[in-house]
Amino acid sequence: MNSATVRNLLVRGMLAGLGAGLLALVVAYLLGEPSVDSAIGYEEAHAPARHHEVELVSRSMQSTAGLATGILLYGVAFGGMAALAYCFALGRVGRFTPRATALLLPGTALLAVYVVPFLKYPANPPSVGDPGTISKRTTLYFLMMLLSVLLAVAAVVIGKRLAPRLGTWYATVAAVAGFVLAIGLAYAFLPVVNEVPKDFPAALLWRFRTSALAIQLTLWTGFGLIFGELAQRQLAPRTRAVRSGNATPVPH
Repeated sequence: MNSATVRNLLVRGMLAGLGAGLLALVVAYLLGEPSVDSAIGYEEAHAPARHHEVELVSRSMQSTAGLATGILLYGVAFGGMAALAYCFALGRVGRFTPRATALLLPGTALLAVYVVPFLKYPANPPSVGDPGTISKRTTLYFLMMLLSVLLAVAAVVIGKRLAPRLGTWYATVAAVAGFVLAIGLAYAFLPVVNEVPKDFPAALLWRFRTSALAIQLTLWTGFGLIFGELAQRQLAPRTRAVRSGNATPVPH
């Protein structure tokens, strides 16, 4: 893959990230922000002194312009990095079309980078968590993420090496089983963090966590679909041309 192709894919990845960010922004505003407002209301009800604190950025600004800026910038940066990873992975993960690779890569990365760490250390709304343990919780979360990514890479490598002896199907099953077993051990040995107040509404906690998961699913899935179409048009432009030229000529 030459530098011009990589540059074009990078631009398309950033555009796809922007498009996916717009989709995630809608989900975050409609599903995430109501839960955040409810959690802030709970926090203020249990800490009345906070009413007198001066807000550097108003809540309305945070939930509109601030939210849009953060998600869209993240989407563009995420799209650029994912496009570079795609350039490296294309042709190395199997004989998939550019579109299929663009869907497979974000799907696998979503599982390893977000879902697996999320199941061990799920997102918490405001007012949940001890401020004194934020460094510990952050370290544990990124440690779980690093382990998940390394184990996912190891599972792919092992699966490819086992394929000639076991066949693709059994090699894939063995690699996935090994990954699940290793993640289960990590879940068992890493410390549990449970700092949810006893009287915190369970329904609110559930809504916040499911909305956080929905935002990430929208972002990664949206990127895979948009970037897959853009990559397919760039890397396999002849497919569309051949199909359009298959019309049977009418004899004169």
